[in-house]
Amino acid sequence: MRSYTRHQLKQDSFTTSTAETITWAVAHRSKLIAVGIVLAVILAALGGGWAYVNYRDQQATAELALAIQKYNEPIRPAGTPATPDVPSFGSTQERDKTANAEFERIANKYSFTQSAQVARYFAGVTARDLGDNATAEKDFQQVAASRHPEIGSLAKLALAAVYHDTNRNPQAIDLYKQLIDHPTASVGKNTAQLALASLYESMDQPNEARHIYEQMQKDAPGTAVAQLAMQRLQALGKQ
Repeated sequence: MRSYTRHQLKQDSFTTSTAETITWAVAHRSKLIAVGIVLAVILAALGGGWAYVNYRDQQATAELALAIQKYNEPIRPAGTPATPDVPSFGSTQERDKTANAEFERIANKYSFTQSAQVARYFAGVTARDLGDNATAEKDFQQVAASRHPEIGSLAKLALAAVYHDTNRNPQAIDLYKQLIDHPTASVGKNTAQLALASLYESMDQPNEARHIYEQMQKDAPGTAVAQLAMQRLQALGKQ
């Protein structure tokens, strides 16, 4: 009975509220029509805006695919002339420089799209390949701060490597720990753990690395991850 009464009160309240709304709508019909027209215009503009964004993202994706393809073109053996029908590069530096320019162009041209963030990430990768750590760091920081967690975590992983290259290991450690605490599909917890353990090894801190490998074994016993951790532990024991 109590349940029915509570339900009936809610139903009566809803009915009363609806009736009051209908009465108000009749009394303010002209205003509602005006508001409706404005909302329709706004929604149409937003719909068009999203369609435009999607269109630009498709363009960016197509150009990005071509740039990545160019980045993967083979390097000709020394002294071998270029063949017009077979795309290739005379050196890795030539390829990296060409690809970097393409990735930068796409990132700047389609700056508000997700594909632009991927292009910016590859711009950082190629800048690092070219030995330009300052530019690579700037690119990776920009992507790491983006609203796209998958590409952002890849940028953090790459940024940590730049920090290590430039003797800023505490900053690299901090990033690796962030990735361990907040894994994504693109950078899993184990990937970040292995990177951090390898960093500790390079810093001659085997006990820190050993702790990570042991934790990996504990978290995933009997898996390929645990086996890899065991191999790394055995390698540490031989050092």
